Amino acid sequence: MEILLLGSFLVLTFLGVPVAFSLALSAAIVLVGFLDLPLVLIPQQMYGGIDSFSFMAVPFFMLAGAFMSAGGVTKRLVNFASALVGWLTGGLAQVVAVAGMFFAAISGSSAATTAAIGSTMVDEMEKKGYDREWATGVVASGGTVGIVIPPSITLVVYGVIAGTSIGDLFVGGFAPGILMGISMCLISFFLAKKKGLQPEGKFSPKQVIVSFKDSFFALMTPVIIIGGIYGGIFTPTEAAAVAAVYGIVVGMFIYKELKLKDFPGILFDAVISTTLIMFIVGAAKMFGWLLTNMEIPHRLGHFIVSVTESPVIFLMAMNVLLLVIGTLVNASAAVIILTPIFLPVALQLGIDPLFFGVLMVVNLAIGCITPPVGLDLFVASAITKVPLERVMRAVFPYLAGLLVCLIILTMVPDIITFLPDLLTSL
Repeated sequence: MEILLLGSFLVLTFLGVPVAFSLALSAAIVLVGFLDLPLVLIPQQMYGGIDSFSFMAVPFFMLAGAFMSAGGVTKRLVNFASALVGWLTGGLAQVVAVAGMFFAAISGSSAATTAAIGSTMVDEMEKKGYDREWATGVVASGGTVGIVIPPSITLVVYGVIAGTSIGDLFVGGFAPGILMGISMCLISFFLAKKKGLQPEGKFSPKQVIVSFKDSFFALMTPVIIIGGIYGGIFTPTEAAAVAAVYGIVVGMFIYKELKLKDFPGILFDAVISTTLIMFIVGAAKMFGWLLTNMEIPHRLGHFIVSVTESPVIFLMAMNVLLLVIGTLVNASAAVIILTPIFLPVALQLGIDPLFFGVLMVVNLAIGCITPPVGLDLFVASAITKVPLERVMRAVFPYLAGLLVCLIILTMVPDIITFLPDLLTSL
């Protein structure tokens, strides 16, 4: 049964069947063919999988990002990033990485970050002498931090499944996201040097101050979310609702670029995106329920512990597995399927569940640009019309840098746990 369940899922996925349907269909095959259980279990388990107050944070964070983007936030964040690093060698490529970090603190999604930054930056980079292939590669790579830097929808999902504080997970995602962004800036700098690109302009403290003031209200979003959660003012779900309302206020009354006529389109897109994510989450929950009932996590845990009791070896093996899975499965679905399987093993080996969760999400984020089917590769390619194989070639230097970051995070857990532990002790 185990082989049939996993095999049918992989076959359906490789045939191009949407992930949610692949999960549900493979579960249905096992239910009917081997367990003689009614198919009504599928919708029951799917509903049970999403019947959580914490999951209400998903549509609200999506709305917050959409309201901010429509309200003129993206261009202000890009302007601020440009003032900070645009004067360096390879400045515009570095602006993509820095702006990606800023927008990630609003959107909670790697695909949304890729789309927002890509639609703003690629044409500008091409005008300044950057070839379109490179511009597309850096945009795809810059989007990876979208699910690492809070508010991250994937971290919300992990927190619900693992019973770990979402606030702590959010804080734990800051340092890895910044490390990833810095690595992409360094790679852009060396690539620009190699291509002979010259710095544009000079550093201007005045421009930094002006652009910071212009983008101040956008940059306050993560401060309000994290500050409110740690201050005990509201829960993560309530923080998401506050962020959505804050996005409306900023877009309509401060930047004055968000109009009432924009609301139907924003709400419709948020409903569609939320439905897709919740469908995937529900199907993954059903799939995970079957895996648990077959005692696969229990047996796999015993096998891993019998092979090695080294946390580092276990984490390295997990890194490889998650990088591959991240190219095939939506990050939230991967978290739901794999957390019940591997978290008990991690706990048995003495690994902090907060550290394990953030490391999982970093892995899955990198999987978004891992060929051949990383999600952000397709998003960037669709925006810029650059063929997918050329986008893959362009992301390889950034992929290498992100893998180095992953190894560093694996070997030095304090990078992830330091800030949550510090805030908890205050």
